[in-house]
Amino acid sequence: MKVLPRYLLPRLRDILFISLLAGVILYGSRLFNLDGDLGRHITLGRYILAGMKIPTNDIFSHTMTGQPLTPHEWLAQVIFAAAHAALGLGGPVLITALLVAATFTLIYLDSQRRSRTTLIALGISILAAVASSLHWLARPHVFTFFYLAIWVLMLERLRRGEAIPVRYFGLVMLLWANTHGAFIAGLVAWAAYLGGDLLEAWSRHRLLPERFSSWLGIGLLSFAVTFVNPVGGHLWETSFGFVGNEYLVSHTQEYQPPNFHQPGTWPFLLMVALSILVLGLKKGRLPASHTLLLAGWTAMGLYSARNIPLYAIVAAPVLSETVAGLASGWFRWAIVEKNIRDIESGLRGWVWPGVSLILGITLLATPALRAYNAYDPAVFPVKAMEWLEEHPQEGNVFNYFPWGGYLLYRLWPEQRVFIDGQTDFYGESLTREYEQVLTVADGMDGILRKYEVDWVIFPVDSALAEALMKDDRWERIYSDETTAIFRLER
Repeated sequence: MKVLPRYLLPRLRDILFISLLAGVILYGSRLFNLDGDLGRHITLGRYILAGMKIPTNDIFSHTMTGQPLTPHEWLAQVIFAAAHAALGLGGPVLITALLVAATFTLIYLDSQRRSRTTLIALGISILAAVASSLHWLARPHVFTFFYLAIWVLMLERLRRGEAIPVRYFGLVMLLWANTHGAFIAGLVAWAAYLGGDLLEAWSRHRLLPERFSSWLGIGLLSFAVTFVNPVGGHLWETSFGFVGNEYLVSHTQEYQPPNFHQPGTWPFLLMVALSILVLGLKKGRLPASHTLLLAGWTAMGLYSARNIPLYAIVAAPVLSETVAGLASGWFRWAIVEKNIRDIESGLRGWVWPGVSLILGITLLATPALRAYNAYDPAVFPVKAMEWLEEHPQEGNVFNYFPWGGYLLYRLWPEQRVFIDGQTDFYGESLTREYEQVLTVADGMDGILRKYEVDWVIFPVDSALAEALMKDDRWERIYSDETTAIFRLER
């Protein structure tokens, strides 16, 4: 093959990366209009960058001011804030797109290496990406996608006998524990590999597997480095404190089981069905570690929709290898695969992902895409914020929970919120009090007095807005098609 075409023609991995990068960038503002947390992440990141200090006490609410805060996503927040400073809201969109594209390109490469096929690995990697798309949001959890892909790739190579230095695992876990609270997923995957090797050693009547010292070293180092963070062991308290609270988990939508009546969950359902089908047809058994991975993450994906992307990342390489084993005897398939490998082996199209990234940055910097990547006035109180900038309100606010992060993004530090998306921080007691006011339940007035609330910003069609309209003590001082603002007359 001539030199020029070798570098001009992209490989399938390059096409996959470019397609995912472009797709997420085009998804654009939906990455943050479906969830109100990005504003808080940017605001906290700005604070850290401005003062080069990571806060360990609350500075964003008037209800919990000064209370101990676990900044378990501080590194992701700094990255989002830096990207926002460069490209506006398009910056976090770019970071999200880059992480999603890199994650599933890694999954494809790992699947291709395990299965020794191209089309099967590509098809299942695409299916995994689509399954994960129900949780594509501009939030720190997208970093967990990337870390988990790297983590499982390294664990698998170690299982196959490659020499992977233990310090690599420690470095990844150190970054992970300071970026997102789901670093625990890495330790769950490690436990599956350790457990799998122990089971296989037991089946061979051996006490310990050959790699036991490596598995033990990885586990001990990875666990130890999770304490290297701004609050040490409190990081673990925060993570387990939230998931152990039935009330908070039950009131967080993404922690609920997937609703298979919604089309967005169907790719996950297809992956689970494919797993059952190919395992039933497969001759012989899976490695024990793969069995534990599939069983554990399938259960977690069925228990909580939040875990579906993590299931997809873990399951895709295992499924690719298993499906390839079933297809290995198909003569025509083998010829097609050989032809594709022969073509790809001569290509060096690595330049295209770099070009696509530069093009994406350039496009996101244009006025048109800056305007496109904006908060939706039908979802967030955009017009109300413009009015509040001209008519700032004194005193404590009672705000709509999903708008808390956006209010911080627009009004902090002049205004602190009642509550925002940090449910793990605000806890059950305050969340219950918020719910009482939200639903106009008995005791509402007492809660507003307790927190010395002077004004309220809430959806115009909410039960609370309707109740305050009928209350002579409250004056509606602003209203539009999305938002109503009330002030207590004293």
